[in-house]
Amino acid sequence: MMPLLTMKKRQKLAMVLRYVFIIVFAAFALFPIYEMVATSLKNEVDAFSIPPKWVFLPTFKNYQEVLFEGKFFTYFYNSIFVALTATVLSVTAGALGAYSLARFKFKGKKLVVLGTLLMRMVPPVILVVPIFLLYNQLGVTNARMSLALVYVALNLPFNIWVLRTFIMEVPKELEESAQMDGCSHMMTFRRIILPLIAPGLSVASIFTFRISWNEFILSLVLTNRNTRTLPVAVSLYLTDTGTEWGKITAIATIIAIPAFIFTFTAAKSLIMGLTAGAVKG
Repeated sequence: MMPLLTMKKRQKLAMVLRYVFIIVFAAFALFPIYEMVATSLKNEVDAFSIPPKWVFLPTFKNYQEVLFEGKFFTYFYNSIFVALTATVLSVTAGALGAYSLARFKFKGKKLVVLGTLLMRMVPPVILVVPIFLLYNQLGVTNARMSLALVYVALNLPFNIWVLRTFIMEVPKELEESAQMDGCSHMMTFRRIILPLIAPGLSVASIFTFRISWNEFILSLVLTNRNTRTLPVAVSLYLTDTGTEWGKITAIATIIAIPAFIFTFTAAKSLIMGLTAGAVKG
């Protein structure tokens, strides 16, 4: 009887320690987010107070100035246009490329697969100057569509690899049955493959959107005052007279909201992806 009680106590203690660890780790991870939101709600005096003020009267002055005293909605439209365009084009091209690499046999296929992986390893920052020189010669700098196409190219290798993995999990028998019923490869891809890899498409879309939404360096170089995106707009509050932390944290909080939404959506899609297309045989 005693060993049984001891075992129950150990299990209860282990559970308590587990929850304590989770709470401490979550607090440590979420503290920067809390500090960003809290600073955005402070006035200038409270934001620079030492020691920091944990209890203060919140104000929305920073949000009001960010939203209505500048060109926020222009930058917001630019970000939405660039991120959505890059997501649609990159995921579409990635799905077609992944299907080709997963199902068709052709000469040099392994080299193409390896090259796709190596392209993903190239840091985007080293491409800034070559892309700028190329766009400058073509006369397409400072255009939203030009920036979106760069993001399409940068995210394409990842999307191909992710979607190729999902497609390879789909039984070939389903495609063979569809082709026996008269479906072409494109019809099979559209009617059979795409519905079954929907979780993979969600993951690729979320990843592409977040990268395109948050990217800074390429957007800084390839845009002007009318086409810059929200991450670049943050740098406008780094002035000669000082850093306007209240406005910076306010616009950063606004930028982070879509990222939080897509992060939670991504978590759900990733879990769905583990069981999507499962077939008992």
